[in-house]
Amino acid sequence: MTLIIIAITAFVSILAFSREDLMDKLQFNASKVVHKREYYRLVSHGFVHANWEHLIVNMIVLFSFGRVIEAYFEYGFGRMATAYYLILYFGGMIVSNLYAIYKYRNNFYYNAVGASGAVSAVLFAAIFFEPWNKIYFFGVLPIPGIVFALLYLAYSYYMGRKQNDNVAHDAHFLGAVFGFIFPILLNSSLFQRFMDKLFMVI
Repeated sequence: MTLIIIAITAFVSILAFSREDLMDKLQFNASKVVHKREYYRLVSHGFVHANWEHLIVNMIVLFSFGRVIEAYFEYGFGRMATAYYLILYFGGMIVSNLYAIYKYRNNFYYNAVGASGAVSAVLFAAIFFEPWNKIYFFGVLPIPGIVFALLYLAYSYYMGRKQNDNVAHDAHFLGAVFGFIFPILLNSSLFQRFMDKLFMVI
């Protein structure tokens, strides 16, 4: 499923780079979701990206960690693995914009694109399963997953409060939290497994 999602996302995003009408139709707009009931935008925005860098970074992270989560789900949930993976991905996509729906519901000019919320959910689910596995920051600096997670959440929260750039940090934060919690919702005993792995090293 990871490769299928990447292929579809890349195709639609590249097409939208030169199709302003398509970008406008698919991007997240809280006002249109609330007042025009264009609920499809809660998902469609994840298939378009602002530029090549935005697309490539998201897809590299998804490729790196999506296959890991698929393997964990196949091992732990058998025939439900694909369904749970899709719920994780698209659930993260939807949950990541819940705050924006409330905050920007009357702002017609607020738009957002990208799969970052969904990708953050997949990344944090991977950290949940293996909190001490190394994540290579910028592809170079190895950081334990749990340390990266704390830094990521702190940074996303701080930048979300400042709101001085054009990045939806709130979406990153909420998507990440959803991804971490999701395995526990599927099987509450996994939280004890996480704690055991966390303190096994400490």
